Amino acid sequence: MLVMKELARRVANLGIRTSLIMDLRLQDHIRNVVRVALVLLLALSNEARVNGYGSSEQCEYSPELAPRPHSVSILEFGAIGDRKTLNTIAFQNAIFYLMSFADKGGTQLYVPPGQWLTESFNLTSHLTLFLERGAVIIGFQDPFHWKVINLLPSYGRGIKAPAGRYLSLINGYMLNDVVITGNTGTIDGVGSIWWRSFTSHSLNYSRPHLIKLVASNSVVVSNITFLNTPTYGIHPVYCSNVHIHNISISAPSESPFTVGIVPDSSDNVCIEDSTISMGFDAIALKSGWDEYGITYGRPTKNVHIRRPFGLGWLWSSCSRFQRI
Repeated sequence: MLVMKELARRVANLGIRTSLIMDLRLQDHIRNVVRVALVLLLALSNEARVNGYGSSEQCEYSPELAPRPHSVSILEFGAIGDRKTLNTIAFQNAIFYLMSFADKGGTQLYVPPGQWLTESFNLTSHLTLFLERGAVIIGFQDPFHWKVINLLPSYGRGIKAPAGRYLSLINGYMLNDVVITGNTGTIDGVGSIWWRSFTSHSLNYSRPHLIKLVASNSVVVSNITFLNTPTYGIHPVYCSNVHIHNISISAPSESPFTVGIVPDSSDNVCIEDSTISMGFDAIALKSGWDEYGITYGRPTKNVHIRRPFGLGWLWSSCSRFQRI
């Protein structure tokens, strides 16, 4: 009942402000608020909790980020942080080397201060990717150098482009115990080239994300700044036990359809104490797309969101239900 009253109050306030808002996209957001009753039922059925409403057991569990018994620096693999040198091979070789420590307590890949230009690379299990203050991982801007992958089974086809999708900047598949953290280091997707190509309809494939983890368990993302994602910032798909906290993620307000955090067909997710400002949605709760998601049949559930800051919409399935 408290949730219903709060949502009713927010809907009323939004209605009062409608006449004051000139941006057509915001007006479209507000018109979607009329669906709030249906969305509330959907959110409750999936046990989504926002700003402390309902239980928050998932956020009460804070995995201990104990030091890994082994640690290496990206410098040991020949990386050069001058923003000019392409360090893809260095990151790939480092991860390949660190795979041998997965059964020895795991390891840490340390990224020192510098501007580390790279194409896509994959993570491995029992790994901490640590970005020191002043460290910036920068996505290479030429789409011709980005691998194209098949779409997920819960999507069937691309939403904006019917074919495949460009591989995300940082990826993981069927991993366990993965930590992406740091001392306020930065991951910059340099999304402007992707936004221009998307707007001009010159892309044959869907845009990449900054971080995409698929079918993974025990994931922590913390103490990192994410900038200029081509489309989604953090996209856990078919994942369980995901804790995202104390991050900042932003893209310009004019960036087309950029979204901050997108738990997708995932469960037991906590998002807290984070600042999000995007071109479209701050947080989107998804379970695939259209009939493909229904057929795949894995809903997003047990999502707890508390103390978010910034400007954006929280979106559940196909309807937004709270401004944050």
